[in-house]
Amino acid sequence: MSTLDFLVRRNQLATTELRETPESPLSEGQIRLGVDKFALTANNITYAAFGDAMNYWSFYPAQAGWGLIPVWGFGTVLESGCPGIAVGERFYGYYPMSSQTVLQPVRLSPAGFSEGAAHRAALHAVYNSYSRCATDPFHTAQTEDVEALLRPLFITSWLIDDFLADQDFFGVGANGSGVVLLSSASSKTAYGTAFQLAQRKGIEVVGLTSAANREFCNSLGCYHQVLGYDELDHLTADMVCVFVDFAGNAALRREIHTRFGNLKYSCSVGGTHVGQLGGAKDLPGPRATLFFAPAQIKKRTAEWGAQELGQRLLLAWQAFVATVSDPVAPWLVVQHHSGPAAVNAAYARVLGGRGDPRSGHMLSLVPISPV
Repeated sequence: MSTLDFLVRRNQLATTELRETPESPLSEGQIRLGVDKFALTANNITYAAFGDAMNYWSFYPAQAGWGLIPVWGFGTVLESGCPGIAVGERFYGYYPMSSQTVLQPVRLSPAGFSEGAAHRAALHAVYNSYSRCATDPFHTAQTEDVEALLRPLFITSWLIDDFLADQDFFGVGANGSGVVLLSSASSKTAYGTAFQLAQRKGIEVVGLTSAANREFCNSLGCYHQVLGYDELDHLTADMVCVFVDFAGNAALRREIHTRFGNLKYSCSVGGTHVGQLGGAKDLPGPRATLFFAPAQIKKRTAEWGAQELGQRLLLAWQAFVATVSDPVAPWLVVQHHSGPAAVNAAYARVLGGRGDPRSGHMLSLVPISPV
């Protein structure tokens, strides 16, 4: 067999290429997994946009100038040279946009394993962990697609909310005033954050979005107010606020920093507006600070312990899934895309920010078997 990789130009993300390479023999301790299916969201575009700055290209190195975007999904063990991992086992984790991949498991446990390849030793453990589907408390067969699409995004959302709460929201909410502004409000990480923030007393959540996505954002019920990007003047310029930026739009960021004199904190999370990305130097007000979810995980693990952190995340996740999967008014409708041409088309759609924000795209370079 051979491996099919979906590659993108690192400096020109719209340029893609499919490459087929012969399958190489496993070394001692390695396993080969077929990549069954994976989610593609604006979060993966952020991985590519910040690939060099945050080492996302380092997980699955490719030829010079090209990159394999890491994605969250499910794989099945096709071949195993690792005692303790059997052919046919399924794992949730961080895969390449490929038909198969080879991993080097270490620190095996009933819960899963860590990837032990030398080139990933310096990369954060969150991205190097693979969970056995058979024992993963987050996993159910019925919600598998939702898990791939939303689990990593919701964990980031939960951690953003937790970080802001840990900082007393930088004064927002004190005396019943101020707002948290979220850009790209229709994106899955943004509305996961809004879902958590909406449960906080005294915190007003304002979503910023395009005109086309306003109705969707309002339908979610987790934003107190939804505004277009050209409607910042609907908010008083002297209000106390925090900006959580999922868009990465340099012009919007500058406008917010310039308009709001009581901007207490500016948090950069994503880059959904790929064509408008830019630097954050010489801005009025606070420095725009990149949010790195693993750092908050590390902090809370040290304070609470891994078990307590995991339990809090699980309870929050279960509440979130019940909401987004509501049979009457679902927040998410899953669409499957199978085969190279379909993957390429779905990638172009997500990269361009096109399509219904209610859609969640599950991809496979090989035919997807329904769960």
